[in-house]
Amino acid sequence: MSRGRMDWILFFTVLAMAAFGLVMVFSASSIVAEIRYREHSYYFAVRQAVAALLGLAAMTLLSQKDYRKLASPSVAFTTLGVTLVLLIAAYVLDTKTHRWIHLGFTNVQPSELAKPAMIVFIAWMTTVRSGFVNSRHTLMQIALAVAAIGGVILLPDFGTAVVLVGTVLSILYIGGIARRYLMMAALGGVLILGVAVVTKPYRLLRVITYADPDFKRITATSLGQRILKYAQSGSKVQDTNYHGLQSRIAVATGGIVGQGLMNSKQKLMFLPEAHTDYIFAILAEETGLVGSTLLLAGFVVVLWRGYRLYWTALDEFGRYLAVGITTCILLQAFMNMSVVLDLGPAKGIPLPLVSYGGSSLLSTMVLAGLLLSVSDRSVDTGEAEA
Repeated sequence: MSRGRMDWILFFTVLAMAAFGLVMVFSASSIVAEIRYREHSYYFAVRQAVAALLGLAAMTLLSQKDYRKLASPSVAFTTLGVTLVLLIAAYVLDTKTHRWIHLGFTNVQPSELAKPAMIVFIAWMTTVRSGFVNSRHTLMQIALAVAAIGGVILLPDFGTAVVLVGTVLSILYIGGIARRYLMMAALGGVLILGVAVVTKPYRLLRVITYADPDFKRITATSLGQRILKYAQSGSKVQDTNYHGLQSRIAVATGGIVGQGLMNSKQKLMFLPEAHTDYIFAILAEETGLVGSTLLLAGFVVVLWRGYRLYWTALDEFGRYLAVGITTCILLQAFMNMSVVLDLGPAKGIPLPLVSYGGSSLLSTMVLAGLLLSVSDRSVDTGEAEA
């Protein structure tokens, strides 16, 4: 089959968002690098630039490769197996946060690599079992894969686990999974996430603080007081609403056009993790509503160019890849922004293409490369409608 044209709209949108993110990483991290880490002001920006170049190379290379070559058991199981080994290695070797593999010159976060690996596996499994996705054999294999990868991620990285499960459910939904199984999976996921919250006191405190900031309702009963005491026992910071308050101040201060690049006040040690999880707050403060709207427009373009492939991709595998990749990126972006705007409890999840983090940036650009590969080999809109 002949190849189509490169989706330059998606390509340059991803490139522009990564470049915008690079500028914001430098702006948000320059003072932190000097004061907190005793490094030069462009320390984080340089590392992010290296990751961006590697991501650009990976995205370009993958866009030129035929995504259909990934639709094989050797690729699906190998990538999933390697990812599981790396996740276990990170959990064992990183005794503090259980998230990283330290290589000396850099750190690798295997949970970010799990995203493309899981999407490829579920897309392939749903394709080869087309028409039998509701069989016990198929559901058992998918459940085992998600439980193995998601379970290891869930322990140290709650937010990424939620994104991963949501992505898998989106692929299964368009793959034709019966509603009763989908509801059972969703209910099971909620129960597991609930257990994950309750067993980690600091997570429980975040939820309580978000739902009851002044602790008036929960302290009204003796049981609630015991629950609050348990939740506070596992948190170094008693005021978990602090991050939400400081991020709201940053967003509100930005106004229409912002305070200008490098002029954020909240990044001056008021807002922790300003260059990672809360970079959207700094972006809103420095570039205002204009910059925030441009960034949102970029994610809307990803949504448009990604989900349209559901109708224009040449095969089921391509459709499942496109939906899974698009859902993964957008769900993660939505979760990050909801935390920054204090619309949900803190989860510790980066903003795709913008937040500092080489593993996150590389993973997202790999996903974008796969999306471009599907687009490059899809029919055009007019032909699809015909």
